[in-house]
Amino acid sequence: MTTIQKLLTTLFFLCAVSGVQAQTVMVAVAANFTEPMQDIATAFDEETGNKTVLSFASSGKFFAQIKNGAPFDVFLSADTAKPLALEQDGLSVKDSRFTYAQGGLILWSPKVGFVNSQNPDVLKTGQFKHLSLANPKLAPYGKAAVETLNNLDIYDDVATKIVMGENIAQAYQFVATHNAQLGFVALSQVMKQGKLSSGSGWIVPKDLYSPIRQDAVLLKKAKDNDAAKALLDFLKSDKALAIIESYGYSH
Repeated sequence: MTTIQKLLTTLFFLCAVSGVQAQTVMVAVAANFTEPMQDIATAFDEETGNKTVLSFASSGKFFAQIKNGAPFDVFLSADTAKPLALEQDGLSVKDSRFTYAQGGLILWSPKVGFVNSQNPDVLKTGQFKHLSLANPKLAPYGKAAVETLNNLDIYDDVATKIVMGENIAQAYQFVATHNAQLGFVALSQVMKQGKLSSGSGWIVPKDLYSPIRQDAVLLKKAKDNDAAKALLDFLKSDKALAIIESYGYSH
């Protein structure tokens, strides 16, 4: 065999091995983490050659789907309770659960100057028809919004104006499309590179709602999926953490 033939054979073998090693990772992602995870998945795929397939919905919906056998490898929840429950039910890989981000809540309007950045007085003026928030029974950000309103002692005053999205993405859309004048959304949905990307908003102090710790977990189906394990490791990397922080999360 000539040197060139040997070289071609080696290159063919390396390409074949690379093709075998590349894997697909099916990821269920809480709606609030849509944009950060898109950026993280792109970086991960470029670095590893794997293919990350993302699905976005409420944590509650994904939890029910996973319990019913949905073919996901990784679950990025918007809370800690659902990944813990999956672990207790034997549906995830033991000791794979960890907190990948802690979310923030903001009262936001696409209209500049509508919401005072220093206080939520706009909720008391009544100069709005609809207040959007995610369903608190399904979405941790919706639960946090209700806790905030109760702690401000104004829930009863605004209750008739509340419109609920199935998840935080839908709650945001109600406001972004002006079907609601303002709403409680995830800070990550309106924060880019550490700044408010549009409109006006009041970042809700964290003592007004329970911490929104978001846990990730490797599902039982993926116990032998090296790419899924690598993705979870990548979520802890400096590169991923920098992306997460740029969207207003802490960790």
